[in-house]
Amino acid sequence: MSKLTKKQKEVEGKVEPGKLYTLEEASKLVKEITFTKFDASVDIDVRLGVDPRKANQMVRGVVTLPHGTGKQVRVLALCTADKEEEAKAAGADYVGLDEYIEKIKGGWTDVDVIITMPSVMGKVGALGRVLGPRGLMPNPKSGTVTNEIGAAVREVKAGKIDFKVDKAGIIHTSIGKISFSAEQIRDNAQEFINTIIRLKPTSAKGTYMKSIYLSSTMSKGIKVDPKSVDL
Repeated sequence: MSKLTKKQKEVEGKVEPGKLYTLEEASKLVKEITFTKFDASVDIDVRLGVDPRKANQMVRGVVTLPHGTGKQVRVLALCTADKEEEAKAAGADYVGLDEYIEKIKGGWTDVDVIITMPSVMGKVGALGRVLGPRGLMPNPKSGTVTNEIGAAVREVKAGKIDFKVDKAGIIHTSIGKISFSAEQIRDNAQEFINTIIRLKPTSAKGTYMKSIYLSSTMSKGIKVDPKSVDL
């Protein structure tokens, strides 16, 4: 059995096994137990009491984090020529249509979010095999298929993220960076959790929010008491 390093021992002493922390406590603690030399992401995992195999219990939505994600989000706007200037002015990193569709067919997916228009979904839909497995396929439910191209780009750049529950009933996403203040981490986590609560399926029975864990890229998970979340 390998020995714990000095920093690992320090972490072990700070996170009490089995203890439920308030969201405020966890937001402070995750900063104290992260020792990476890079600006690690702050992640949240929420386990829900739903059966994702049932269509009426699928939890999926979007949320705009009050303090953003801390990431430089690369946005591709697949739009008609009359919308290109609007997309560029809003901050899209790549703007165009046919030339980018061909690039994607060739395997290029060096973006984080793709925003497009209903009128060109016929062309974009053909990219499903490439974009689908990478979570890049535009979807009206996430606001990435819209005629309001500029507004959609600005929202994504400001910290809008989409999420959905996985097969195990867990929603996992990044809600910021470890360089954020504890208050910013708490605010982002609060908004994310509240959004999930508002999306509770009427068919879900029993305990809806079973567990919440806050962690950074390489830290231990901190168990958050769901009752500590301000609704």
